[in-house]
Order: sequence, then C-alpha cells, then structure tokens
Amino acid sequence: MAYKISDACIKCGACEGECPVSAISEGDATYVIDADTCIECGACAGGCPVEAIAQD
Repeated sequence: MAYKISDACIKCGACEGECPVSAISEGDATYVIDADTCIECGACAGGCPVEAIAQD
C-alpha cells in the first residue's frame, strides 16, 4: 500500500526532500504522492512535522 498525504498537510515540502524515488510533488492544496512510484519506505512519513502522511 502506497502512502497518502491527508488534508492536514501544511505544504512545507519536508516530505518531498525525504522521498528517495521522487514520488512526491506539490499539488494544489497539499503535496501528493504518486502511488505507482512510491516504494512504501515510509521516509516521507518520518519527515512530516504534522503527521499528515500515512499508508493508504
């Protein structure tokens, strides 16, 4: 299961830099994770200051 970013995202960009496969990009309201690219490592969740990232 890929990770997903919730509406709690504050668009700080911390997660984007943590992703080793560049699966995260800035969306309109939040950052978004490309589920097809995500390798489910959890690095993004560990780097999120507001805990807005969890497995889908």
